[in-house]
Amino acid sequence: MIDVSHIDTSTTLFGKRHPFPVAFAPSAMQKLCHPRGELEAAEAAASAGLSMCLSSQSTTSLEDVANACNISNRDGPDFWFQLYLTQDPEYSLKLIKRAENAGYTALVLTVDTPILGNRINERKTPLVLPEGMHLGNYQRPKESIRGPATERVFLNAHTVDEANEIIKKAGPTMHSSSLTWQHTIPWLRKATSMKIFLKGIMTEEDAKLAVEYGADAIVVSNHGGRQLDLVPATIEVLPAIAEVVAGRIPVIFDGGIRRGSDVFKAVALGADLVLIGRPVLWGLSYDGKRGVEAVVNILERELSRTMTLAGVRSIREITKDHLGIAKKDGFGISKL
Repeated sequence: MIDVSHIDTSTTLFGKRHPFPVAFAPSAMQKLCHPRGELEAAEAAASAGLSMCLSSQSTTSLEDVANACNISNRDGPDFWFQLYLTQDPEYSLKLIKRAENAGYTALVLTVDTPILGNRINERKTPLVLPEGMHLGNYQRPKESIRGPATERVFLNAHTVDEANEIIKKAGPTMHSSSLTWQHTIPWLRKATSMKIFLKGIMTEEDAKLAVEYGADAIVVSNHGGRQLDLVPATIEVLPAIAEVVAGRIPVIFDGGIRRGSDVFKAVALGADLVLIGRPVLWGLSYDGKRGVEAVVNILERELSRTMTLAGVRSIREITKDHLGIAKKDGFGISKL
């Protein structure tokens, strides 16, 4: 008996209104899904009024994406740029400056990938971009590498010594395994005026350190489950992380969002915003921009319907009191 005739799914992050608490996660090489790749996804995000985080390993340059959506002059949510810092930070610095000049407002630093995880599928079949496709932020078409990236070659090492040799020979483009709280964030602060998000936070201790060292936001993420086997699902660690952050900075969440009810659950457990990755790629593969828009529309409708049936009229009314979990000792539901 709650008046749910009007449901407001919108939320605000860094002063910008989002029609509902969803943004696009950084997903690499989107031209593998559609000939226009990241351009179609970005145009879908812009038309829906959502933020998009562009992968540094996109198959479209960050400038082309920015120009397609005129991100410097948008009234809606901002676009962000994801980055892996490399062994030579100066190599990354050029990319950071390009992103800032193009109008991206946040640098989303992935902190869970000092090396690639034990990715069995990629070891069996290394990813090689097809003829005519290249990494838009690093290579020109005539310089396209016809082979797996160095990080993937690293997976083929038979011994630790062989792996170390690969790292030595990799040069400045290999992912850095030397990031530290004390050095990395201050270095980035000097390098850019963009906000700094840390992606890959999975513990309360790291969430506290992110706040302590001045991160503007964190992304609770286990890299799609592809880095370290047997880590918890992100939804399992989200409540404790949100509790220690205590609203001091936004908590962004990714991992397994497939329905509007999943968005509801993540918000109830403390997320300010959720990211969708694979669903965007599915929509892109299905019908380009229209396919991605269809995914967004489905999630928004399902979230609104879930809120209505839960007796919740706005995002700020969603709390963990609206969720239950299976009782440990058998049949029934317990409150969280």
